[in-house]
Amino acid sequence: MLFKAEYKNKLIKIFVPIMLSNLIAQVQMFIDRIFLGRMDILYMSAVGNATAPMWTTMSFVFSMAMGASILISQSVGEKDIEKAKDYAASMIKLHNVIPVLLFLFWTFCSPLVFRLMGVSENVMKPCVTYTRIYAPVYLIIGLWASYSVVFQTSNYTKPLVAYGIIRSVLNIILDYLLIFGKFGFPRMEIAGAALGTTIAEYVGAIYLLYITISKKDKFFTSPGLKRILGAKIRPYFESIKLGIPTACEDLLWNVGNLCIIRILNTINEKAAGIYSMVFTVEILFVVVIGAIGSGTLTLSGEATGAKDLKLYKAVVKTSVKWAFLVAAFALIFVSIFPRLTLSLFTTDKDVIEMSVIYIIMVAANLFGKSGNIIVGNGIRGYGDTKWMLFTQIMGTIGVVSLAALCVFVFKLGMLGVFVAVLCDEGLRAVINYIRYRRIKF
Repeated sequence: MLFKAEYKNKLIKIFVPIMLSNLIAQVQMFIDRIFLGRMDILYMSAVGNATAPMWTTMSFVFSMAMGASILISQSVGEKDIEKAKDYAASMIKLHNVIPVLLFLFWTFCSPLVFRLMGVSENVMKPCVTYTRIYAPVYLIIGLWASYSVVFQTSNYTKPLVAYGIIRSVLNIILDYLLIFGKFGFPRMEIAGAALGTTIAEYVGAIYLLYITISKKDKFFTSPGLKRILGAKIRPYFESIKLGIPTACEDLLWNVGNLCIIRILNTINEKAAGIYSMVFTVEILFVVVIGAIGSGTLTLSGEATGAKDLKLYKAVVKTSVKWAFLVAAFALIFVSIFPRLTLSLFTTDKDVIEMSVIYIIMVAANLFGKSGNIIVGNGIRGYGDTKWMLFTQIMGTIGVVSLAALCVFVFKLGMLGVFVAVLCDEGLRAVINYIRYRRIKF
């Protein structure tokens, strides 16, 4: 089959634009945190504490849409495009209720969340300020999550690059103007960072809306307005039923991360800032691996729909190799230039020296994370989302328990937290790989 001969090209066609878009976004976030970290390391703690729980709930919305992505990809593999469009239409029409509720929650209830996280009084005010200004972004993420599925399943993700450039360049400019108060703009500090990001997200959303309308012939899984308005609820429930385990899995990972931040807040005020700084570097590489994972999900779903086990295995195997190459590059780069990398975020020599071992450990962690992202998306593309939820339940319990044991019993401080994270990703990667090897059509 021609499809078999070209699966690598299709994988590249899907993941490269997603990767570039996400990398551009992460570079923007990178610069945003450099601005804030150089102003005050406590702002890094504030952003880390604020964005972790917010991203947890945002990620839940995006992960719920993954069920539709699986079903649409499988329909494409079955060559039933009309069924694929029905799933897409139902998702676009109905996947907005939860984001609106989240907007209201974060606008009015964020102080309660930060108190539960153990945020200190010094960090509480900037946390709440950042959250309330950024909260309106929730009003557009339902549509963004839905159309992300359409872009991926149509194998046309090229517009995401321009989207990433537009929103990220605008965000950097607005951050510079509003954080520091340049060229007559008010000096808003952390409030300026939140406002700049919110404005940039809305401008990016307008661009994607324009592309979706003007290039509708490129999106073969995209439904028309008439189909969206007339969409039934049943396809949405079918996709949500498949997506909820993935959303819960993602939620559990993020809850584990929040628990770790809670443990870090008991060490000192700077601990969460250091954790946030180190993982900001890791995220630059994770978005590349995650983009490969997105392509893996789509193509493994199509292979499942076509009942082609050989193609399914080839897609996952190729993706794992590419992801491991990214992880190897990250480990080599960080091991050679740890202090240079860390100095981008802070001028505090003591903080830089104590963080060297952590940033190297986080880079080593990318191998386990690669296995979980790529193999996990292959398992999801096959249609088994419950397995990944099961391993994440065990992983969250394990990583939080081990982190607490290392910090409170063995008194290892921050080192204990990073040891726990490394053990969690590595063990789950092995378990998920064993499950993947047993898949048969």
